[in-house]
Amino acid sequence: MRIVLLGPPGAGKGTQAKKISEEYEICHISTGELLRKAVQENTPLGKKAGEYLDRGLLVPDEIIDGMVKDRLKMLDCERGFLLDGFPRTLGQAESLDGFLKEEKLSLDIVIKIQVEQAKLIERFTGRRTCKNCGASFHIKFSPPKKAGICDNCGGELVIRKDDEEETVKKRLQVYETQTTPLIDYYDRQKLLVTVDGSKAIDDVFEDIKSYLEGVKS
Repeated sequence: MRIVLLGPPGAGKGTQAKKISEEYEICHISTGELLRKAVQENTPLGKKAGEYLDRGLLVPDEIIDGMVKDRLKMLDCERGFLLDGFPRTLGQAESLDGFLKEEKLSLDIVIKIQVEQAKLIERFTGRRTCKNCGASFHIKFSPPKKAGICDNCGGELVIRKDDEEETVKKRLQVYETQTTPLIDYYDRQKLLVTVDGSKAIDDVFEDIKSYLEGVKS
């Protein structure tokens, strides 16, 4: 099974991607994780990517295209794969299609997780991260026992720059602008399905499974 998972930042793609990959035993490729690793290791790619991420902008196609294609060639993707965070633009989608055609493969389904912007902003701006150990909390959904203090190590909880409201709004605007053509592209190919990401996590997963079972049969 070869899947693309679409949705705005904060829609829950990462959570659902992990559940899908475990349920169907396919490779989960998160460009977000690949990029974060590059940033943490301060590689040339990481330095370039960090400049865009800090401003709430999408990383340009040329920086991540080759990285994703190399990852798809690895042995653990032979059973199938799920792309989480890629493609994000029409150019990336066309590049992916070209690569799959060369490999004599094709996508089975594109799943779009849809959540209202107001709910996405609430999810982001309520996040708090520990300065010491990196633990994550949310002032509404998973608050710390003591406001502003990490339950794990007692460190100070802060709002990351990419969780600030203005940065979040910019990221969502960029997403809408750049991915609307992409959504239309997959809709024309009759690959696109949409699920309501505002539901409980398990309910969203059940909705996704109902589509994936149709692909398998």
